[in-house]
Amino acid sequence: MSNPSNLKYTASHEWVRTEADGTVSVGITQHAQELLGDMVFVENPAVGRKLKAGEECAVVESVKAAADVYAPVAGVVAAVNSDLDSAPEHINSDPYGAWMFKLKPDNAADVNGLMDATAYQAHVDSEAH
Repeated sequence: MSNPSNLKYTASHEWVRTEADGTVSVGITQHAQELLGDMVFVENPAVGRKLKAGEECAVVESVKAAADVYAPVAGVVAAVNSDLDSAPEHINSDPYGAWMFKLKPDNAADVNGLMDATAYQAHVDSEAH
C-alpha cells in the first residue's frame, strides 16, 4: 500500500492530517500496523493533555508487541477516537482512516516540517536494510 500524499509522516511511523478546523488527526501508518500485527488494545491520551513534539502519548498493543505512539507536534489533545476502545482492529483494516487522536497544534506551521509521503517511504526503505 502506498502512503497517501495528502498526509505528513514522522520517523516513528505516525501519520498526520490537517483538518479544516485547524486540528490535526494522528494515527499510525500502514507500515507500523504491518510490523505490529493484529491490534488488541489502544490507549489514547486524555483530552486536554498538553503534549510536546516527540512525547510518548499513546500506546497500541497487538498480539505481537506494544508500541508507543508519539506526538508529531506540540499541542493540546482536542479529541480521541473512542471507537478504537472496542474495535482496535480498525487500525489494521484502515490505518489511514482510523485516526487515534486529534491535536490542536501550538504552531500549525510545525506540521509542514514533517516528512511527506516520498520522504517517509525513503525512511521506511532505509530501515529495511
